[in-house]
Amino acid sequence: MADEETEEKEEPKKAKSPILKWVVVLFVVVILGVAGFAGWKYYKSNLSGSKKVEEEQIVKKPGLWSMGSPIVNLIDNNGERYLKTTIQIEVSSQDCISELDLLKPKIMDSILGLLSSKRYKEIAGFEGKQRLKYEIAVSLNSYLTKGQVRKVYFTEFLIQ
Repeated sequence: MADEETEEKEEPKKAKSPILKWVVVLFVVVILGVAGFAGWKYYKSNLSGSKKVEEEQIVKKPGLWSMGSPIVNLIDNNGERYLKTTIQIEVSSQDCISELDLLKPKIMDSILGLLSSKRYKEIAGFEGKQRLKYEIAVSLNSYLTKGQVRKVYFTEFLIQ
């Protein structure tokens, strides 16, 4: 009887052993997964970030070019309304600025034609100004070969 009791006690221990082994294996796999994920995040944020910084330093620095303050008559009300605006152009590289300086007469003619073809209702609201900025950028990009216009800024916009 003593042998039977010993065998009964050992059998439950053997049943717990495979479950315990699987729990330990699962725990180790989870720990390795978490460690791998943490290492990957560290690599992405610190080590690959330095490569991006080096690439950005190679890229040419953007610049601003002042177009001046053209004054044009708007097309409505028999030319009684006028628009005065000061325009700054953000370009993708410093090389663009010298190209814009060389092409300034052509560019100004194009922009004066664009601005004077507008009606008050077309440019009075926020959407109208945004559309006008887009049209100016497209017009300028058609002249550029060494870069492109990134943004157009109105630092003054007066309709009288």
